[in-house]
Amino acid sequence: MQQFDLTIRHGLVASDEAVYEADVGIIGDKIVAVERGLPAGRRDIDATGHYVLPGGIDTHCHVEQRSGMGVMGADDWYSASVAAAHGGTTMIVPFAAQHRGHSLKQAAEEYTALATAKSVIDWSYHLIVSETDSKTLNEDLVEQIRRGITSFKVYMTYEALKIDDYQMLDVLALAARERALVMVHAENNDVIRWVSQKLLESGSTAPKFHGTSHVALAEGEATHRVIQLARLFDAPVLIVHVSAPDALATIGAAQRMGAQVYGETCPHYLLLTEDAMDLPGVEGAKYCCSPPLRDAGSQEALWTALNDGVLQTVSSDHAPYRFDETGKLPYGDATTFKQAANGMPGLEARLPLMFSEGVNKGRMTLPEFVALTATNHARMYGIAPRKGLIQAGADADIAIWDPKHEVTLTASALHDRVGYTPYEGMTVTGWPRIVVSAGRVIVEDGKFAARAGSGRFVPRSTPLPFQNERPVSARGQFFRSLAIGEAREGHTSFGYSDRQN
Repeated sequence: MQQFDLTIRHGLVASDEAVYEADVGIIGDKIVAVERGLPAGRRDIDATGHYVLPGGIDTHCHVEQRSGMGVMGADDWYSASVAAAHGGTTMIVPFAAQHRGHSLKQAAEEYTALATAKSVIDWSYHLIVSETDSKTLNEDLVEQIRRGITSFKVYMTYEALKIDDYQMLDVLALAARERALVMVHAENNDVIRWVSQKLLESGSTAPKFHGTSHVALAEGEATHRVIQLARLFDAPVLIVHVSAPDALATIGAAQRMGAQVYGETCPHYLLLTEDAMDLPGVEGAKYCCSPPLRDAGSQEALWTALNDGVLQTVSSDHAPYRFDETGKLPYGDATTFKQAANGMPGLEARLPLMFSEGVNKGRMTLPEFVALTATNHARMYGIAPRKGLIQAGADADIAIWDPKHEVTLTASALHDRVGYTPYEGMTVTGWPRIVVSAGRVIVEDGKFAARAGSGRFVPRSTPLPFQNERPVSARGQFFRSLAIGEAREGHTSFGYSDRQN
């Protein structure tokens, strides 16, 4: 009889498709058996009355990263990974950011060193690309893709990071060629800039005007524009942190047309509204993020989009800026909405919020919760079947959930270094009692046991949109070939007319 290092018995295992009774047997860092009636291991965990879920994967969080405004977040790789683990997340994929004038390769190497030394859970990262010169795209980015960093993010707003449409075409063409997934922050920068300037000139400087300046039409327009640019090459694209019905409608329409367009949202868009930015004084700055919080109607549209499959993932977009001069308030009480750092913390609370507000309130099933917080992330970003699944051969990353345990969210009870939570005082029902990372019990009833640097780098394979090859249209073939200099007059393989598409 096989001897397990760890068994989890008598619980209900949940996948993205079903919930069923089974025991889980673990040897080393791998799951080796998922079936009923397994014998006790060297360590045996009784999961009676609990759900046994894949550890969460957060593929959009900002960790030990300097923003485009030059503000360093409060969390480093250690504090962020500890916070993630306490909330049931066993892998994070934040961003190695290339700032203007800096080397993408150097940014990646420096970020890798930080994660290697500090993370307590497994990790990868996306790249943030702000330069599109030949060395960045054709050397550094290609090198990173081939070492397992198969996704990267670009911005259509933020002066210090944004790329224009011409640059976007270069990025999309390269991504189509190298089979990498482009993540896009889609907001029309000039609309935001124009509205912001007019507001500031009129003396409208309070945090609530952040929402006014980031009008939903700016998100909708940019979403439509980048989807059309991607269609030039039949290149997949993922729109991050979707917040508004206009953008949702555009994504849904593109999907129905057959475009490979994917979407992500975050708990704060599902659970908070723009009213939070209208608190007295500068308190509302705690709730300023981009895109901004919207209204109750937008919340309902987002829940519907999750149910309908228009959006595939829920990430935290953890942006850990303290509520002081180092983060949200560089000029104290005189800070305008344009000067406050953008973003909110949420790494630890993501899974409990979605379980409590989603599963327990009947907005989603438990398998849908598993898909949106773990399995879809693993598949989308080339981490499956190693992560995001409870099956033989997968990494033993597991969160054992007590579905009835109530926790009141407070900044003092959470494990990040931000000093506030936008969910202060909210009670959630359902919390991970035990968290297993690569076969190690690292969280048990609130007690933590893992050393800095014990997390591992996980190279990622081909993203989901490229795994099942789809026919590329004549248009896509022509413009992909044009991008690499192979399209030429008289070459029948690349004959193309808009009338064909």
